[in-house]
Amino acid sequence: MGMTMTQKILAAHTGREYVKAGEFVEASLDMVLANDITAPPGIKEFYNMSSGKVFHKDKIALVPDHFAPNKDIQSAQQCKIMREFAYDQQITNYFEIGEMGIEHVILPEKGLVVAGDVVIGADSHTCTYGALGAFSTGVGSTDMACGMATGKGWFKIPSAIRINLVEKPSKWVTGKDVILHLIGIIGVDGARYKSMEFCGSGVKNLSMDDRFTICNMAIEAGAKNGIFPVDNRTRDYMKEHSIRDWVEHTPDSDAFYDEIIHIDLSTIRPTVSFPHSPDNTYSIDEAEKISINQVIIGSCTNGRMDDMRMAARILKGRRVFKGVRTIIIPGSQKVYLQAVEEGLIKIFIEAGAIISTPTCGPCLGGHMGILAEGERAVSTTNRNFIGRMGHKSSEVYLASPAVAAASAVMGRLAGPEEVEVM
Repeated sequence: MGMTMTQKILAAHTGREYVKAGEFVEASLDMVLANDITAPPGIKEFYNMSSGKVFHKDKIALVPDHFAPNKDIQSAQQCKIMREFAYDQQITNYFEIGEMGIEHVILPEKGLVVAGDVVIGADSHTCTYGALGAFSTGVGSTDMACGMATGKGWFKIPSAIRINLVEKPSKWVTGKDVILHLIGIIGVDGARYKSMEFCGSGVKNLSMDDRFTICNMAIEAGAKNGIFPVDNRTRDYMKEHSIRDWVEHTPDSDAFYDEIIHIDLSTIRPTVSFPHSPDNTYSIDEAEKISINQVIIGSCTNGRMDDMRMAARILKGRRVFKGVRTIIIPGSQKVYLQAVEEGLIKIFIEAGAIISTPTCGPCLGGHMGILAEGERAVSTTNRNFIGRMGHKSSEVYLASPAVAAASAVMGRLAGPEEVEVM
């Protein structure tokens, strides 16, 4: 029996010709990642288990992005631990204020991950890099510490679900709508510890930013990872951003899949996840048009240039509804600067939005947009659990940048077509 893309990558990193689902293997790592929440406990364990030197100073990335710029003394202490460790270990890829960004935006942007890599990160949305044809997955701080010390990771080889994409998305449909639609079909545990392998003729109609968003939220279906095949879009992206060589893996024709799901992209409508679970999905046409207090456009899911441009298309020449706090968060300094150069920041400010420095901030209820009791937000982030963005009685509605921007203008949950005909 053949192997899937993920199985081939893990086999290559164990020095074996073949692996099968359910096996436990030790694989070499190309990148180990942590942030200002997960790094400090990992650093403590690192010193407990090692000689005090990381396995490779170029293959570790440390990014203070969750509570940075520091929101209080405790977060400042967390970042200090991380900073001192990075300097002590001479970590090449330490990105703080001035060159900072949201970790899952800047690693691909800086060319630190390419096709065929094995990446672990002490953050569940590390699965983002499957968009590049890499195996990437989230781990705990202790596993991250082991990775920093040894350059190895311990994995159970995942089985796989094949998602066959055909046709082309309509005007306002993005990767966010595709993944919310899929999660609505299979549920938040529908891909538990499985690889979600995206394929089919429709892949070519998805931008790289679409693919990053889709893989980013594979974890919201319980998946071990999400992964796309390498095509010309992927190659062009890697040539632009990286000087590293890459390895392309394609699934064998006789690879086994637990399930095959067919999705016609042309039939998907803008999709919203209602509280309090990502699989509580409705198309914008059937969704109740509830009033809102806040809109967030950003995060590791939707803080890239495609997202900024789509929001600007809706907000240009319009004003956000009075009383709706609209916060836009570019995913990196590079995205921020490009948004300035393209005039998008001017559009946002003239519309009545505010712009934040790159940060995870409100996504996890950290800072830059905490919700009070009973408040509602439409957000381009990835989770809407109880209390995720603030008070336990607040509500988060997950949506694309187009839906979020339209909702900001209308003062309620709204689709982009509603604003377009105003």
